[in-house]
Amino acid sequence: MTKKIIWPVALMTLLIVGCSQQQARVPVSHSSGSFMQQSIERNKALIANEELAIDSIIKNNPQHKYHAADKGYWYRYDIENTTDTITPKRGDIAYYSYDIKDINGNVIYTEEELKPQVYYVDKEDIMAGLRYGIKLMNKGEKVTFLFPSNLGYGYRGDLNKIGTNKPLMCTVTLNDIKADETSKN
Repeated sequence: MTKKIIWPVALMTLLIVGCSQQQARVPVSHSSGSFMQQSIERNKALIANEELAIDSIIKNNPQHKYHAADKGYWYRYDIENTTDTITPKRGDIAYYSYDIKDINGNVIYTEEELKPQVYYVDKEDIMAGLRYGIKLMNKGEKVTFLFPSNLGYGYRGDLNKIGTNKPLMCTVTLNDIKADETSKN
């Protein structure tokens, strides 16, 4: 009978003593900061190249007056509405159509391919540049935007026709703005 009790007690004692002797493992870290530094340098070079390309377009088209936006893109009015002062704000519904070209003006998506769009301002996820640009527009305006890649489709592209880190030229027509009646209720 004592053998039946001694063995489980001895086994439990070994388990308790063996487990209590362990120490927490220290995570292994091999970061020297060089990867981050290289990434920063690549991004700086990418941004500089995109800004040079956009600056070249602006300088080579003196017939168009481009405006620099606070968010880091440029735009020009193709059709300007100077009589209206209402721009889309959060919660409004913006009806627009647009096309997408590469920075050299080669068509990637036509207005017909993209179809007219309905956008609940700041409540839907659309390309960052469009999200900012539409809020500058008045009803009836047609604006051409020059977006660096970080305001376009970024490092992933659109997984279709737009590649990695591609600055874009988008021509947007704001057809209408309406207040979202459902958000007021």
